[in-house]
Amino acid sequence: MTPSTDTNAAGAAPLDRPVAMIGPMGAGKSSIGKKLSRRLGVGFLDTDRLLVQRHGPVADIFSRDGEPRFRELERDVVAEALASTGVVSLGGGAVLDPLTRERLRSASVVLLTVTPEAVADRLAGSSRPLLAEGGMDAWRAIALEREPVYRSLADVVVDTSRRPVSHVVDDVVAWLAAAAAAAAAAAGSPDLPHHRQEDDA
Repeated sequence: MTPSTDTNAAGAAPLDRPVAMIGPMGAGKSSIGKKLSRRLGVGFLDTDRLLVQRHGPVADIFSRDGEPRFRELERDVVAEALASTGVVSLGGGAVLDPLTRERLRSASVVLLTVTPEAVADRLAGSSRPLLAEGGMDAWRAIALEREPVYRSLADVVVDTSRRPVSHVVDDVVAWLAAAAAAAAAAAGSPDLPHHRQEDDA
């Protein structure tokens, strides 16, 4: 994926860095990321899908090789995806890798949050390995454990609970436009602090 030299489909300046979607399982990273990429007129990469295409089903990797090996494969796929300019959806646990966290500092990081009540419907019947035993109790424990990492990486936080995907995309597009405008205004003031934003409407 290469950045355009003109304004994109949303009327904003072209991206000069990837937009990374992070958050817990079931937050909508893939569906929202795909629609966001269309709005922006840029490419979309889902690191979970890329990993499956290359190495087979996630459940098989977990059972055959264990979670540490899965995280190694995931780290490599994420690194490749973040080297492009577009929208990238990361698996929920990708942020656990130190090298991935370092690479995310060069991206615009969008944290998507979701309540347990809202996510229960989305994950009904899920075959995700980390939920195979424990169901929603496992989801709550995993989300709680990872939340501080998510928050430390996020440039903006948008809640997706019971909200139409289009509304969430609107929020992210608006934030990207505002961030681009602020960066342009601060171009002559390199010491101006970077502000993170939360939009949990």
